[in-house]
Amino acid sequence: MHDVVIRNGTIVDGTGQPRFVGDIAIDGEVISAVGQVTGSGEREIDATGLLVTPGFVDMHTHYDAQATWDPYITPSGWHGVTTVVMGNCGVGFAPARTERRDFLIRLMEGVEDIPGAALTDGIQWEWETFPEYLDALEKRSFVADIGTQVPHSAVRAWVMDERCADGIDATAEEIAEMRAITTEGLRAGALGFSTSRTPLHKSIDGDLVPGTSAEIEEVLGIADGMAEAGHGVFECALHHPDVPESFSWMREIATRTEKPVVFNFNISDIAPELWRDVLEMLDEAAADNVELYGQVAGRPVGVLMSWDGTLNPFVGRPSFEALRGLTPSERKERLTDPETRAAILSERSTDDRPIVRFVADTFERMWRFEGDADYEPEANASLASLADGDPGRAAELAYDHLNHDDGNGIIYFPFLNYSAGNLDPLHEMHQHHRTRMGLADGGAHCGTIVDGGMPTYMLSYWARDRSRGDRLELEWVVHRQTQQTAEFYGLDDRGVLKPGFRADVNVIDFENLAVDMPRMRWDLPTGAPRYVQQGRGYRYTICRGAVTVEDDSFTGALPGALIRGPQAAPAI
Repeated sequence: MHDVVIRNGTIVDGTGQPRFVGDIAIDGEVISAVGQVTGSGEREIDATGLLVTPGFVDMHTHYDAQATWDPYITPSGWHGVTTVVMGNCGVGFAPARTERRDFLIRLMEGVEDIPGAALTDGIQWEWETFPEYLDALEKRSFVADIGTQVPHSAVRAWVMDERCADGIDATAEEIAEMRAITTEGLRAGALGFSTSRTPLHKSIDGDLVPGTSAEIEEVLGIADGMAEAGHGVFECALHHPDVPESFSWMREIATRTEKPVVFNFNISDIAPELWRDVLEMLDEAAADNVELYGQVAGRPVGVLMSWDGTLNPFVGRPSFEALRGLTPSERKERLTDPETRAAILSERSTDDRPIVRFVADTFERMWRFEGDADYEPEANASLASLADGDPGRAAELAYDHLNHDDGNGIIYFPFLNYSAGNLDPLHEMHQHHRTRMGLADGGAHCGTIVDGGMPTYMLSYWARDRSRGDRLELEWVVHRQTQQTAEFYGLDDRGVLKPGFRADVNVIDFENLAVDMPRMRWDLPTGAPRYVQQGRGYRYTICRGAVTVEDDSFTGALPGALIRGPQAAPAI
């Protein structure tokens, strides 16, 4: 008698091999049989006509704070994810001296657009050192497993205190201490170390993240700490045009550690064809047996504009700013008033921040957002095109669409990965042997982006619905976000549907799989807002052998736990 038997499912086992119809038996936390299972189960799941995959392993999230108050780690928990890796982009909350907590919160608020009030109210500080942070997480249970990384900014703040600000060089003694803290964190159970070297990452006060321009001697010293620990991924957020010139020091880190180095690999309008050169440089690194990889998103990094979000085309216009003190429902009601509409449309923004001006005024990069296909919109459907190039008319179209759907209308602004006007470059990038699937940013960018549903989108759009260009094979899409991402972080016990591996499984109604429309929800601590995007089509999600999701709803089971270090493959 098995604990669970999944029968007659179309199995895509995570290895990239062709799908087949069969059964899966689960006993305890592991898969005990795959193929034809003759024995019965305490629980029998009929998967006839359904897709059966490993649970998804999302290697780029920012649940460092949320994990202390949200056991369901949403939105990832809604999208078949059974393992998350957080602590990316060099920001996090450990190590953290008591007097530096607010500093780390202001960093996270600025870099990842997570409301500072929610972080201040929600984080249950039970630690100072990184090992103590892991101990605090280990006391908790989750809907999925959680892996961590040591963040550069927190390490620098611990060692250098107020001298940690970017532009101040660390002494040899301080570098040695950062190296020791990194080694300590990895030995305690972290899966990697992360840093940021992009000017786009700033605190809520406008200051660059500590370590953005740190001397390479500092970064290499930390890498030596990784080598001493004997495991770990080095993850870095780079300024997109500067990626080629960063290859030399990234190659050096990969060589010293003999472990993977991965950078956030996006396409920017500043250098729209640079991605081809980067792929060639990755090939060269591979030929030299250097473990260097680019981390690729599944869709454009795009701002969602709404009345409730951080940005919309009317931010900074006095008549719109005058409504800030109202409740969301009161503000939306006022925005339907013809006199208010006329006043806002007649004004110019007084907000002179370059990023705000670029996003608010570039109507040729704005599209009405209605569903999945709108992540790859046609040029002739932009607001500028619909308005025949008239910015005043485009602003009217934008205003009226934001009032659409009871004031919940959304305008999509692809910020990265859309220079070509389609997703063809991403199609090529996703098939390269030295890229990995990531950048969903679950838990972050609460008022501007919600890409935590990317694992669902990869299946529903790339493997089923895309019509503007070539699709990706279903088996490849599943492999990309199961075995590939698991093995990348040394989690060799999961990501594959074979006997002896972790019983992390999705049973999916593939024909009806979809991501919902993004919605603003005021469910963070203090009632702070965030965009959410749920998934549909998850008949069952199983983590460690326990059913955590049934028919798109949480069951209440919380089998997930903290991951401490690499996990060995089963002895089969």
